[in-house]
Amino acid sequence: MRYRILGGTGIEVSTYCLGTMMFGAVGNTDHDDCVRIIHTALDQGVNFVDTADMYSAGESEEIVGKALRGRREDVVLATKVHFQMGKGRNRSGNSRRWIVQAVEESLKRLQTDWIDLYQVHRPDHSTDIEETLAVLGDLVREGEIRAFGCSTFPAEEIVEAHYVAEGRGLSRFRTEQPPYSILARGIESSVLPVCRRYGMGVLTWSPLASGFLTGRYLQGRPVDLSTGRAKLTPARFDPAIPENAAKLAAVEQLTELAATIGYTLPELAIAFPVAHPAVTSVIIGPRTGEQLEHLLKGASLVLDDTALDRIDEIVPPGIDLYQPDGAWRPPVLDDAPGRRRSQADRAAA
Repeated sequence: MRYRILGGTGIEVSTYCLGTMMFGAVGNTDHDDCVRIIHTALDQGVNFVDTADMYSAGESEEIVGKALRGRREDVVLATKVHFQMGKGRNRSGNSRRWIVQAVEESLKRLQTDWIDLYQVHRPDHSTDIEETLAVLGDLVREGEIRAFGCSTFPAEEIVEAHYVAEGRGLSRFRTEQPPYSILARGIESSVLPVCRRYGMGVLTWSPLASGFLTGRYLQGRPVDLSTGRAKLTPARFDPAIPENAAKLAAVEQLTELAATIGYTLPELAIAFPVAHPAVTSVIIGPRTGEQLEHLLKGASLVLDDTALDRIDEIVPPGIDLYQPDGAWRPPVLDDAPGRRRSQADRAAA
């Protein structure tokens, strides 16, 4: 396992980060098995664990809390805040009111006194970024968190946050957590360069491109729609859709490349993000111990220029062959009045 410094925090983390979104109701409901998976990852040199309050409505954090009993000091623990938690108003977003409450609830579920990296899961245009940065800075001074970052923020919002922090004398985002894979390289155009400019650590998610880089979905092979992601969203794997056809064509070439260098397609896929100079760690999210074992086999893989050049030929830099699931969408795109002048204004123009 290799290790890197997380931005300018001085915190050393493994280049593989164990993501726990699949622990709990949405994935593996066996808590004891999930704990074993976490322990296996730690025993293999992973010292970075990422979760979120909204993963299985807090169940994932509870599982992580159980797993880290007696091992907390050796783990860099990250979680997130933003999405709706339970019923009622003011239980979501990036306000001071909610963040103060949410961090306390996460600490209880995680059975810890502090969180190493507390991340704002998505932007919130109903809350001034100054409000969010101010409360996060207060939490650092109070010792409840050690550092804070953002997740899936567009480049312009990262820049705005740094501008506000500098102008108001506030603590700043130290990390960003964006989606990044061989099939979704859009963040190479702006997000990753911005993170490098501000010295931010970057931990990327969805390296297997929502399952397309697992090797399960290939050109000319029928898709089993009775299980997994294909059962949940069958249209995503329909080869008649041009976007899916483009992904399958790329996967066929990437599979050949992986075989050429003596690795599997998933191992190639996970090695790709950490080859970028802006990326600190790539999040792997196994549901089973077997999946973890397969993913960790490629931990030592370092892609050379020949392999990276070939990847660039298959999927050009900065290109998204699909829109990553869960990527942030500006609210104004779904708000017709926010995109057009009123009828009176149009008539007068």
